[in-house]
Amino acid sequence: MKIIIAGAGDVGFHLAKLLSYESQDIYVVDLDSDKLNYLDSHLDVITTKGDATSIKCLTDIGIEKTDLLIAVTDSQNTNFTVAVIGKKLGAKKTIARINNPEFINNSSINFKELGLDAVISPEELAAEEIHILLNQSAFNDSIVFEKGVLNMVGSTLSNSSPILNLTVQQAKNKFSDIDFIIIAIKRFDESQTIIPRGDTVFNMGDEVYFSCPKESIVKINKLIGKESVHIKDVMILGGSKIGEKSAKKLCEARFKVKLIEQHKDKAFHLAEKLESTLVIQGDGRDLELLEEENIREMDAFIAVTGNSETNIMSCLVAKSKGVKKTIALVENMDYINISQTIGIDTLINKKLLAASEIFKHVRKGDILALANLKHVDAEVLEFKVSADSKVTKNIIKDIKLSRKAVFGGVIRGGKALMTFGNFQILADDKVVVFCLPDAIEDVEKLF
Repeated sequence: MKIIIAGAGDVGFHLAKLLSYESQDIYVVDLDSDKLNYLDSHLDVITTKGDATSIKCLTDIGIEKTDLLIAVTDSQNTNFTVAVIGKKLGAKKTIARINNPEFINNSSINFKELGLDAVISPEELAAEEIHILLNQSAFNDSIVFEKGVLNMVGSTLSNSSPILNLTVQQAKNKFSDIDFIIIAIKRFDESQTIIPRGDTVFNMGDEVYFSCPKESIVKINKLIGKESVHIKDVMILGGSKIGEKSAKKLCEARFKVKLIEQHKDKAFHLAEKLESTLVIQGDGRDLELLEEENIREMDAFIAVTGNSETNIMSCLVAKSKGVKKTIALVENMDYINISQTIGIDTLINKKLLAASEIFKHVRKGDILALANLKHVDAEVLEFKVSADSKVTKNIIKDIKLSRKAVFGGVIRGGKALMTFGNFQILADDKVVVFCLPDAIEDVEKLF
């Protein structure tokens, strides 16, 4: 598959990194030489310095033979233009990163007719992520499949966890009344993600990821040694697009939301748009203001200003005041893995979310969904099983699945089933697989 990525920023780099694990023919176009040089020194891709809106530039790199054109520059207007021009020049499929909600939710215009096959809004994805995290408050990470029928959740083991110092098999035997599969462990003192086996031992501070049916989520809290907290009162710092979308989404879900915005005009504008949200004009870094607005009574604090450091520090302040759940937006993807070490529940990065959403468009097989767990360098894929898929030929324990991957469960007839050794996958099942990047190609072959 030939893929052209317009934009060598964080989204473009992460996409190129994900794709570089496979034998894809990847071209990255950007005007920034420094970004291209960084790509050249870190990834096996072809870089081209140029303007992706230039017909000559696109023609020179073979746009007419391109299977997928992905426009992810910082400018939505540029992305739209690149996608439309690229489609007219012969690209089979085009995807653009767009911020304007009118492009996302407008049904009166058929953007495919203009040459835009799919649009991705990082802000919309981030707001949805925040909503999911607040609904499952005991966990630092959460992915839902089929509206919550099957879930993947991650959390750090506390000192009261009953599975500490047990092996995976011992934990499964001891808590046989709970339906769950351990899909991954991120060890506090190790950078590598562990795909656990039966003899893997749980240590204090491990970030453990479970796959489980909806009805088991409350019971998983017992395994990690934490109680699920009912989230009702939420304070959002920052009236950015993510702050606005999050406030609207949370109010629709019956959360009680306060939003703090520093700039007066923007605060008044938000107050008019967000009728169900209490908008406060002020500096959210001002501790006196936070106290006046009863931060100690908040169940959750979400910091989504344009400054990563402000978001991190304000979340730490909120934690010190007893707020149970904190979420900070960060621009630097290097921050993503440090949330637990600094005391914030979850760090989110809209570019990482966008890259993961776009990535599913290049997957082979009948991929229904694809997602990233935040603290692990791995993918979660949901496949629709066809009658001739290799996974239907044997029971689980006899399927030659890479040791860098694990089946996370099956959805059959609207019900989640756990995939242990003697389980048989059938045609039309929806199968969730967790795998490290270099195992993706082997996993796809099974489907």
